[in-house]
Amino acid sequence: MADQCTPSSSDYPSDCEVLAGYRARNRERQEQKNDPYRQRAMARGANIKLLLLDVDGVLTDGNLIYSGAEGEGKSFNTQDGFGLRLLGEAGIETGIITARESEVVARRAVELKMSHIYQGAVNKVEAFRKIIKSSALKPFEIAYMGDDWLDIVLLQQVGLAVSPANGVREVKEIVHFITDRPGGYGAVRDVCDLLLDAQNQTELLLQKYKNG
Repeated sequence: MADQCTPSSSDYPSDCEVLAGYRARNRERQEQKNDPYRQRAMARGANIKLLLLDVDGVLTDGNLIYSGAEGEGKSFNTQDGFGLRLLGEAGIETGIITARESEVVARRAVELKMSHIYQGAVNKVEAFRKIIKSSALKPFEIAYMGDDWLDIVLLQQVGLAVSPANGVREVKEIVHFITDRPGGYGAVRDVCDLLLDAQNQTELLLQKYKNG
């Protein structure tokens, strides 16, 4: 086969291995683009101007780490963070709506330059309405990603509803797209990639980073 290479004897891949990996990724991306399920989600994603996220189980793996007097700790995925940064470069705003409150989350949201930060939002629809009013966006221009029952009502109102792979059954039954990866392990990057593909921004941004 054309992609078969002699394994490199060094710690670094050979030119053949690099090229084979590039071809494999291209094939995978093309297969994804041809998937009817993904195409339907991308059709909705083409209109999205704002991506809203739940935190626990979406931006994190859902585990809560308590550290005594220092409060609550959370672990975030760097690829998720870079995906959100890419959305910003593509002109797509981001934000969070979460029922819990955490200083760590507030800090992460600022680092990621999120436009809308709603913590302690037990009624997520109320927070959503405030965002619509302040942003002048229409519901079909907003995507939301959630994983549990508290997210269901909001997921039913947005233009693109997304669940991470670890979402509960009732959430997965109503969303437009389910990511390959679970929350805290690249799920947010999956939806970022979907939106960039849907708005023909992926290759433009990739070329920018290739050129340094």
